[in-house]
Amino acid sequence: MRDTTAVRRRTVPTELAALAMGVTEATIRKWASRGKITRYGGPQRAEYDLDELFALTGEAIQAPLAGDG
Repeated sequence: MRDTTAVRRRTVPTELAALAMGVTEATIRKWASRGKITRYGGPQRAEYDLDELFALTGEAIQAPLAGDG
C-alpha cells in the first residue's frame, strides 16, 4: 500500500522567495547557507519551500482549495 500522507513541496526560485518574505535575495541565500532553510533545485537553479520560509516567521500560508475560483 502506498503512503498517501506524503506532502508535496511548493518551491519557488530565490527571487520569489525573497519577494514573499520581504527580504533580499542575498538574505535568502544567507539563510540557506546557515541552515535556517533548505535549498532545493540544481546547481544553476536554487529553489526554496514556501511552507519552510513562512515557518520562519510563524505565518501560515493556505493552499487554494479545489473548486475555489
